[in-house]
Amino acid sequence: MTVTLPAAITPSPAFQPVPGQRIDPELARSWLLVNAAQPERFQPAEDSAADIVILDIEDAVAPKDKDQARADAVAWLTSGHTGWVRLNGYGSRWWEQDVEALAAAEEDEVLHLWTGLGYYSRARNLHKTAKRVVTEYGGIFPADVDKLAELPGIGRSTAGAIASISMGLRAPILDGNVKRVLARYVAQDGYPGEPKVARQLWEVAERLTPRQRVNHYTQAMMDLGATLCTRSRPSCLLCPLRDGCRAHLLGRETDFPVPKPRKALPQKRTLMPLLANRDGAILLYRRPSSGLWGGLWSLPELDDLAALDPLAERHALQLEDRRELPGLTHTFSHFQLAIEPWLIRVKTAPDAVAEADWLWYNLATPPRLGLAAPVKKLLKRAAQAITAGEPT
Repeated sequence: MTVTLPAAITPSPAFQPVPGQRIDPELARSWLLVNAAQPERFQPAEDSAADIVILDIEDAVAPKDKDQARADAVAWLTSGHTGWVRLNGYGSRWWEQDVEALAAAEEDEVLHLWTGLGYYSRARNLHKTAKRVVTEYGGIFPADVDKLAELPGIGRSTAGAIASISMGLRAPILDGNVKRVLARYVAQDGYPGEPKVARQLWEVAERLTPRQRVNHYTQAMMDLGATLCTRSRPSCLLCPLRDGCRAHLLGRETDFPVPKPRKALPQKRTLMPLLANRDGAILLYRRPSSGLWGGLWSLPELDDLAALDPLAERHALQLEDRRELPGLTHTFSHFQLAIEPWLIRVKTAPDAVAEADWLWYNLATPPRLGLAAPVKKLLKRAAQAITAGEPT
């Protein structure tokens, strides 16, 4: 017998996952672990409907296959794919090798893999920390909260998380999720970013951190804030702490933590010339290691087109056709930057040599460099414009 469903309840088309498209880990419903010693499974995993794909080089991989699994994971991630990696357990000899592999990498390679993720100081600090752990501690993170907090990019809360979760040491943490849980639990007045309020919350965290199973407690508090005690719609009926939560008893859950006083983001603008030579390569420079986009490769920044001539003279360039590209606005945490991009054809002198920290970025075969996210977008637009034969 054939049954025809009414149009109103005809099944929707099957879900078609977009390769590489994933969601925020806090919203993930499915995590797919893939044995990194079986690289033939990487592509099917990426094509799957899993929210998060994790290349596992720890439990799933036999000791004899560790080196090859790490190499296969690196090869996959450095060929345009994305994903998470489950590293080897803390204290094992394979953990040391993971840290040593990061320490031995070039900064440009680390920043290239981080491109588009933002907070580039985190990538630089990961790299610096790996180097210090290898040189100062023999590849093993120190089992001491104060020494952990001295490593680049590791503050008091991150040190506490590392010590408690991976080492079993009693150490409080106060990341964003835990801060929200505790602020509601004690109905903490004041913005947590203020030193006085932060000190009070640290005292609460210290008081409530247990002496037994501290690793489970720390992970549970982080997960509680990420999944139940969320910012706008906390699931109080499911929360195991609701009976003792002062904010819940007062019916004021969303009043805590007290939000940061709002300020309008300052607006800034800059002109970014995409100077394209006859080979279609674009002139880039490496920004200073500290500050905005530190250590990344970027386009020159000018006040206006009049500043093009001194730049061209500095690099022995002859300016030719120019065309304004669509503008781009990039939002930082503390201001917005309006970018005015211009695609400009230039002729280079035969004997011209690029200065230190300057290079010609080949759009056809791009080198593996760390690029600021808006610069990466503009380079893509430039490539499209040049390929389409628009005036350059």
